Amino acid sequence: MTRELIALGVSHKTAPLALRERLALPEGRATAVLAELCAQDSVQEAVAISTCNRSEIYLVASDAVAAESAALTVLAREAGIRPTELTDWLYSFREGEAVRHLFGVAAGLDSMIVGEAEIQGQVKRAYELALVEGATGPITNRLFREALGAGKRVRTETAVGRSRLSVSSVAVELAADMLGDLSARRVLVIGAGENGELTAKALREKGVHTVFVANRHYDRAIGLAQRFGGTAVRFDDLPSELARADIVVSCTGSPHQIVDREELELVSSERDTRALVVIDIAVPRDVDPRVRDLPGITLYDMDDLQRAVAHRRSVREAEAARARTLVDEQVAGFDRWLASLDVVPTIAALRERGLAVVDAVLAENDSRWEGLSDADRERLRVMSTAIVNRLLHEPTVRLKGSAGEDSSYEYVQALRELFGLEIQGDGARRNDVPAGDSGSGAHRNDVPAALLPELPELPEAPALDGERSADVTQIDSRRRRHG
Repeated sequence: MTRELIALGVSHKTAPLALRERLALPEGRATAVLAELCAQDSVQEAVAISTCNRSEIYLVASDAVAAESAALTVLAREAGIRPTELTDWLYSFREGEAVRHLFGVAAGLDSMIVGEAEIQGQVKRAYELALVEGATGPITNRLFREALGAGKRVRTETAVGRSRLSVSSVAVELAADMLGDLSARRVLVIGAGENGELTAKALREKGVHTVFVANRHYDRAIGLAQRFGGTAVRFDDLPSELARADIVVSCTGSPHQIVDREELELVSSERDTRALVVIDIAVPRDVDPRVRDLPGITLYDMDDLQRAVAHRRSVREAEAARARTLVDEQVAGFDRWLASLDVVPTIAALRERGLAVVDAVLAENDSRWEGLSDADRERLRVMSTAIVNRLLHEPTVRLKGSAGEDSSYEYVQALRELFGLEIQGDGARRNDVPAGDSGSGAHRNDVPAALLPELPELPEAPALDGERSADVTQIDSRRRRHG
């Protein structure tokens, strides 16, 4: 069975925020997308990654064109646009390019802020979700575990991530650029998740003492406020807190806007001439972008932050070059493993045929050895098996050594023809865990709990049938535009 690895998606490099927020895949949407893709005959394995700066789908496909078309249709529907419109922003990679792209993503080399640490955990959680949903298989299991290992190695062996920059810390720096000393400023953080925590930490490092945390779940707001010496406020009190704040950083995971223009217009009238800096680092956006028109209010969103960090990127490029060398080494190792999958079924079938010959010859001559003891019969079997193993050793070594080379196909076909080998479906079941990994999971939710901790720390518009092949052709023509 042929298999091809595919990666397709959008990121801050290829698509504006307005589109990225429509393609955001929080856990509930990601689960539905994975289930829909895995129901396709052309898709064997699937993982979906969604962060504030990217939404990507990784597939192992028996029919790459059909699988890519299915993924394009699903993403276009999620975005509420036609597939032909989405192809203008989409990038697509296959095989080695897909591997290299994921390893770079996990290492933080493809991030808006090179080396940012949050992406490692986001990739890990995306993989865990797909694993638990039964959408992964031997290739994606190995791929994501090694990608996480590559990310950890880059952070351990290079300085690319040592400054601990994040989207949240850059947002705080942007506020400081606008307002100067922040120590006496009143700051409102909306959202008590991971980005809310990073924001609170960055504010404390800037000497901010007056931090108010608002969250729909008040107990989470209390927990975050206590850790950073702030004060929790109820979500219903948001309008009054907006009126008193100097800086607002919004970073919830809400699928809808939570601060609209009308609300801030009322707030603005209560503030006299006091300036308000609003930084929206949520995707989808928390704040209505029309608030930019209001007097006294300055709004920054993720696109603005991207421009703000452009000059910082050059500072890290030298170290990133070394990190990419490490990623290349990790990619080469994965490529060797992936190439070996083509020869492993033939090697197994060859050895199985040799052992079958041993069994057949011993059975045919059993009556001639009536006087042999059980111990002598076992010695005879061991010796016969050893002869077969030694005879097959050199062909096996040469076949393994040819993996990934042009000669590999010729060797495989020659052995299959000469020995009459029949390979029974060399594809593996979805969610099988490759050799060397602990646990197995052929069924959804049947994943050993011990497996996950072993990971590195860290509106519808379906495509018409006539459109699909053309859409995929357009994706193919744009593969190298990303980055």
